[in-house]
Amino acid sequence: MSEKQSLATTLVHAGRNKRVCRGAVNPVVQRASSLVFENLAQKKEATVNRAKQALFYGRRGTLTHFALQDLMCEMEGGAGCYLYPCGAAAASNAILAFVQSGDNVLMTGAAYEPTQDFCNKILSKMGVTTTYYDPMAGVKIAELVRPNTKVLFLESPSSLTFEVPDVPNIVKAVRKINPEIVIMIDNTWAGGILFKALEHDIDISIQAGTKYLVGHSDVMIGTAVSNARCWDQLRENSYLMGQMVDADTAYTTARGIRSLAVRFKQHTESGIKVAKWLAEQPEVKAVYHPALPSCPGYEFFVRDFTGSAGLFSFELTEKLSREQLSAFMDHFELFTMAYSWGGFESLILYNQPEEIKKIRPNIDRTLTGTLIRLHIGFEDADELIADLKAGFERLKS
Repeated sequence: MSEKQSLATTLVHAGRNKRVCRGAVNPVVQRASSLVFENLAQKKEATVNRAKQALFYGRRGTLTHFALQDLMCEMEGGAGCYLYPCGAAAASNAILAFVQSGDNVLMTGAAYEPTQDFCNKILSKMGVTTTYYDPMAGVKIAELVRPNTKVLFLESPSSLTFEVPDVPNIVKAVRKINPEIVIMIDNTWAGGILFKALEHDIDISIQAGTKYLVGHSDVMIGTAVSNARCWDQLRENSYLMGQMVDADTAYTTARGIRSLAVRFKQHTESGIKVAKWLAEQPEVKAVYHPALPSCPGYEFFVRDFTGSAGLFSFELTEKLSREQLSAFMDHFELFTMAYSWGGFESLILYNQPEEIKKIRPNIDRTLTGTLIRLHIGFEDADELIADLKAGFERLKS
């Protein structure tokens, strides 16, 4: 991205060169397993440059994949981008690319649950240990680095309760202990644009592109944008693990990114409006939205992020019974219950305090009320508030 070019302009124009667009506005959808060589010289050239976007074999990518990879690199400032079938695959394969038996991973204890499960159930069988840390411990996290720690895994904001850790200073502190450690972050909430991870000496920025990159809840994809130091190893290890996406998924993701900046503006505006309303309701104990001063790490959010997303949570003053949950959750007109988020539609899910404790056993912050997670989409914000208000009225009755 040019220093003079705005992010919005970059998202529209990046990855749209003549080679991949072939005279069209959007890159072509090139579906291929076999890519044909006209002669031996061309085959040799493709073999030599197979890791440099030469048309070599379908698993190495087609013009459609190259267009999305270029777009992601320009968007996040990376040297290379690998594409995976989902966000969980991106996180697990990024870690796998840099560890072996006997190594240690330093992992946030508030990470996305499948990331923690991968460490506990897969890495442990490989002889790789995981040390969990409280993301709000700040620079003290560096004290947990061992001689065999190869990866530091960050997530900001944290899953479920959206604490914002002091990422820049955590990275600096860890680098002082071990400059060679590979630092990666789950950057999904920020869509890769609200927090520029690689500008803070982070090696790899990971996203579940299923969410905001696609933006329409109809495609699954994961991305990992890497700096030059880690790119070759990430790329080749992911390739050997058979990671790839189909051309149609790559095309749909690139098309979704074109409107990412505009969509985030609406997610930010409506999300904050709903969050502020919730903070005033007697049924609500706390609202966990990074853009609200009441959220842990708010000062870091203001310093490090350029905007906010539509995903946040709030804690009720009480733990709801099964009957209360049914009354509250089953009758919304606009909010629907579904996993994932990042689309144009508003979603709602819940977790009980004991479920949060089970998911986050290494975090010493106890919830007492039912936690409600919202994703605020593009419906009218006042109508979403009315829908939530009706839910609270159902609890009273």
